[in-house]
Amino acid sequence: MDYLQRLSRFLDRPGFPWKRLILGFSFAQYIFEGCLSLRQYGILRQTKPPKALQGEVSQEVFDKSQAYGRAKAKFGFVSSLYGQIQNYAIVYYDALPKLWALTGLWTTRFFPANYRGEIVHTLIFFFTFNIITTIANLPISYYSTFVLEEKFGFNKQTVKLWITDMLKGQALMVALGAPLLSGFLAIVQKTGNNFFYYLFLFSIGVQLFAITIYPIAILPLFNKLSPLQEGDLKSGVEKLATRLNFPLKELYVIDGSKRSAHSNAYFYGLPWKKHIVIYDTLIEKSETEEVVAVLSHELGHWSLSHTTKLFGIAQFHMFYVFALFSVFINNRSLYQSFGFYDEFPIIIGFILFSDALSPMDTVVKLLMNVLSRKFEFQADEFAVKLGYSTELAKSLIKLQVQNLSTMDADWIYASYHFSHPILPERLGALGWMGSDKKADEKSVDEKNPSVASGREL
Repeated sequence: MDYLQRLSRFLDRPGFPWKRLILGFSFAQYIFEGCLSLRQYGILRQTKPPKALQGEVSQEVFDKSQAYGRAKAKFGFVSSLYGQIQNYAIVYYDALPKLWALTGLWTTRFFPANYRGEIVHTLIFFFTFNIITTIANLPISYYSTFVLEEKFGFNKQTVKLWITDMLKGQALMVALGAPLLSGFLAIVQKTGNNFFYYLFLFSIGVQLFAITIYPIAILPLFNKLSPLQEGDLKSGVEKLATRLNFPLKELYVIDGSKRSAHSNAYFYGLPWKKHIVIYDTLIEKSETEEVVAVLSHELGHWSLSHTTKLFGIAQFHMFYVFALFSVFINNRSLYQSFGFYDEFPIIIGFILFSDALSPMDTVVKLLMNVLSRKFEFQADEFAVKLGYSTELAKSLIKLQVQNLSTMDADWIYASYHFSHPILPERLGALGWMGSDKKADEKSVDEKNPSVASGREL
């Protein structure tokens, strides 16, 4: 692709202020997202629920929901400022070239000559940088889990489990990250200017491998999957799968309650063999028909090819990212702006390229959220056509109350941040006319609230 090479030469301008430009992008995004959060904070100070929910939730539950939302917003202000300071410090004090030089000394001193190439050096740099950033973010993670979530009754982790999960995550990063990063670097080194074609094929292979290996080798390290016991729920889900010609292989229950109060239901697997996983908290807090209604929504995504479409979009996005990376990989002015004058490591180029790409990624995020919200409405409509309108509406309201989630949102904030419509919008689309019973404080189980995680309902 000659135009990519021409673009590469055009952008490689000696003395171009890449550092100021990227810091400017980062600061502008921080200010923009902060302004959106302030708009949302105004919504969180309202004292009455949205009109569509006034007959569904009590004032006490709404007040608690607003308090939880404000607490998360305040924490978001602090954590985003902390992240911005971290990012600025890394760039301003040339942390990347200094760490690259330090890990290079370690490579020379502690590794034999056959293991002193760029790949080994990059692995040491990457894992060292990851450990440093993980330690730097421990206070934020600890506060989120053991102060904020604990205060509102959502945290189920012990400090021991929190630390164990973190150590397992680091071990997995070494075990899986080392060969994947090595493969990434080797492809770029050996395939010339058109390396992005081969990186794209490599990434597809990695995704297929991950789909296969995750439930077998990775998920059991953190949670236990048990076959769903015989009963009304199992028979109801199996009938639904048969009705939709969904290739159901197995039904599982996951012990999500040992770690948090979050709940969800999802499916995974290859096109011809799917597995459905239901959180134990969802089963405990919902009626059988409500759980089936939730799954009718999730299987609606499958039946309407939403998962296939999103997968296809993700592949296109990955291809254009790799193609654009080929424009920047040899950009000496970019490297030199960040303190790399003699060496031009591939991993550093990719990190700096990712920072330069952040404005475009912001636009992509916005467009993907617009599409995702459209898909959510379509999946809800699919459940309605299957006859689960009432059950789905009740389930959504129940989860809304149990998790104290935000009941209203500023429209700009929601457009930018939310991949799902807010509850009043979904109830309106479902044609929900209201229930006879208002959800009150008793609906919120302080010992075991339920929050949608992963792909929310």
